[in-house]
Amino acid sequence: MNVTSHQEGPWLDDAAGRLIRPYTVSGGRTKPSTTLDLLSMVMATGSIPQPHMGPEHSLALGLCDGPTSVAEIAAHLRLPAVVTKVLISDLVDCGALTARAPRFHANQTDRSLLEAVLDGLRQRL
Repeated sequence: MNVTSHQEGPWLDDAAGRLIRPYTVSGGRTKPSTTLDLLSMVMATGSIPQPHMGPEHSLALGLCDGPTSVAEIAAHLRLPAVVTKVLISDLVDCGALTARAPRFHANQTDRSLLEAVLDGLRQRL
């Protein structure tokens, strides 16, 4: 079995794909404790997360040296957005990340904003 590096995604096998179901990563939880949306910006605080957190928490935290959107983190981790939100909320709860609601500009419509996010995700994947 050839397992790819953590840089390409956690627990991936070249032939089989993901070896662990995504919701196992969040302990089956689907409700984040922090209100986040796909455009919420998160950033590392420099605090060390709790030792019981899994490798996906560390990977998510490593992506947040600068302001990073929830959508970007989900794309890099190759996890569903709801699972990513649970991981991020764990990190916010322990003080390792801060989260800020997205800023909306009056000249942007919801559709144009969603299209911009979709274009950004397509470029990353």
